[in-house]
Amino acid sequence: MRLFWTFFWTFLLVQMATYVMGSMQGTGYDFATGALLGVIVTILVFVIAALIPDEPAGDHHH
Repeated sequence: MRLFWTFFWTFLLVQMATYVMGSMQGTGYDFATGALLGVIVTILVFVIAALIPDEPAGDHHH
């Protein structure tokens, strides 16, 4: 379920960003570009989450 919601929100945010960037550059909105970027960003989010350690950093007091 976590995969679905991560993809859902990432997909929506990337579609919004694609629309805004296209508007700022004066180009048309392209759903396919946003969809491809949404999939890529979702994969990157899961890769980064897997690389970040889950344990606490520890006590850094001397």
